[in-house]
Amino acid sequence: MSIITRRAGLSDSGLLHDLAARTFGLACPPGTAQSDIDAFVAAHLSAESFRGYLADPARIILVAEEDGVPVGYSMLIGGPIADPEVAATVAAAVGGKGSIELSKFYLAPERHGSGVASALMSATLRAATATGAEYCWLGVNQRNERAAKFYAKQDFDVIGVKRFRVGEIWHDDYVRLRALTPA
Repeated sequence: MSIITRRAGLSDSGLLHDLAARTFGLACPPGTAQSDIDAFVAAHLSAESFRGYLADPARIILVAEEDGVPVGYSMLIGGPIADPEVAATVAAAVGGKGSIELSKFYLAPERHGSGVASALMSATLRAATATGAEYCWLGVNQRNERAAKFYAKQDFDVIGVKRFRVGEIWHDDYVRLRALTPA
C-alpha cells in the first residue's frame, strides 16, 4: 500500500466534503442525532465551505491518499484563537509562544489501524512546524476514546476543556497540546 499526503487545492473541495460527510459523525459521541450531524456537515463542511477554507491563507489542509484514493484529511488554522476561554487555556500552557490549531483530523473508518493516520499526522505536524508555531493544539470529544488514544500516542496532552456545538447539543471536549519539534 502506498500512502501519500499532499496539500489540498481548490479542486479538492468536493472530495474534502465527501470525506467530511463520511467521517465527521465518527467523532461525535454516541446518541448524537444523525440530523444534527448532517446539518453540521451541510453548514460547515460543504464543498463551498471547503472552497472558503482553501482560499484562507491562515489555513492549511492536507489530504492523505492510499493507492491514489483519498482516505483522510487534516486542517490547521493559524492566527488568534476565537474562543476566549480556549485562548486563555492555551496561552497559559505555552507561555506566550506561538501555537496553531489542528482543527480537523479525519480518516475513513475502513483505514483505521492501517498506518494512514500516523502518516497524515506526521505530515500535519511538519506543516504546523513550518508555520513557525512552537505548539499545536486541538479539541476532541471527551467520549471519543479511539481519538484520545491516538492523540496521546502522538504526544498531545490534555490541558483543559472546551464546548463544541452540534445541532442544539453542546458537547464537552478536551483541549490537547503538544510541542512542535523545529525542522
